[in-house]
Formats: sequence, C-alpha cells, structure tokens
Amino acid sequence: MTIRILIADDEALLRMAFGTVLEAQPDMTPVGEAEDGAQAVRLARELHPDVVLMDVRMPGTDGIEATRQVVGGCPRTRVLILTTFDLDEYAFAGLKAGASGFLLKNTRPEELLTAIRQVAAGDAVVSPRITRRLLEKFRPHLPDGSGTAPDERLSRLSAREHEVLVQVGAGLSNAEIAATLYLAEATVKSHLGRILQKLELRDRIQAVIFAYESRLIRPA
Repeated sequence: MTIRILIADDEALLRMAFGTVLEAQPDMTPVGEAEDGAQAVRLARELHPDVVLMDVRMPGTDGIEATRQVVGGCPRTRVLILTTFDLDEYAFAGLKAGASGFLLKNTRPEELLTAIRQVAAGDAVVSPRITRRLLEKFRPHLPDGSGTAPDERLSRLSAREHEVLVQVGAGLSNAEIAATLYLAEATVKSHLGRILQKLELRDRIQAVIFAYESRLIRPA
C-alpha cells in the first residue's frame, strides 16, 4: 500500500526537502503541498491523504486550527505536527486538536519516514518519555476536573481496562504497564486497543488527554 502524504509548510524550501525524501520511498508519494493552514484543509478534503505533515506556524489559519479541521472533516487522515522545539507550546495544543504526534523539523530522514509509517498504520508518534515531559510542562494548563462530573464513557470500561487507562494516562509504556500490573505486554496492547475502541479515541495520545479530562488522573 502506498502512503499518500500532504505537506503543509509556509517555507517552500522545506516543502521541497520533505517532498524529495518522500518521493524516494517506494511506499510513499506526496500528493500535494500547502503553504498555509486554509489551503491544507482544502487540499486534505479534496485529496484525502493518509498523512498530513503540518507546520504549526503558518500565516492565516495556523497548523493547530488546520489540524482540528482536517481531523474533523477527514476521519481517515492522520496529522503529524512539525515543530521547532520538542516542547513547543503548540505541541500539546496540536495533540489535543487531534494530531497523532509531532516531529522536530530537523528530524533525521529515517526518523521522519518511520514516523509517517507508524501514523499511517494507526499508531501515535510521541514516546512515553515525551508524553511525560509534555504533561509536566503543561500540567498547570490541564483541567483538574473540579466541579465537573466524570465522563460517562468510563462506565464502558472493564475494571482491568480502567487500570490500564490510568497507567497510560501516567505516561507509562506498554512494557512498564505490563510490569506494574503483572500482565503480558501483548495483553496490555489488547486492552489498549479495546479502550480506544470503547472510548472512541484515535490513539494513545488521545487516551492520555482523556485520562486527564475525565479526572482519572489529577494534575499534581
């Protein structure tokens, strides 16, 4: 299967560089380029790419709003946010808007290609280590859940799935969760798949955000 990719960045040289790398791959093809967020949304709706490489800082409609619109209007399209710094203030906003991960603009080509393949396969591209760093940085901005009722979707989970979601929300990897709950890693992966399905979430990152917003995890 060929992964169809839309490149959205206001810098023509970067679009060209990304395109050159992608065109050299037998399983990838760039299907379009956008120089701002509004154009990215329009092309995503016209071309239905598998993955959008989305810069966050673009004139007019920025990458965060464009991500929100792409995810909302093209449910099969995944978005990878491109940032300058790995703890860019836009990274968390992009993930919350529905992005499946984020990459540094100066990432190595092989890492970019691996990330695109992961996202196209339905995985998220933010390691548990980075997840924990994001949560630490943005902890003051995360909801504490005071005065709100727990999300009713939590009732869909079994007791074990509830336990696994708590550990995911804390930023643990599947291996770490397996060790903590005395489960096989494959079992943890199966539980996570069912959690995402029951909660109608796209990926692991959305599960982390859900865990905070549903009051399963409280900011310390």
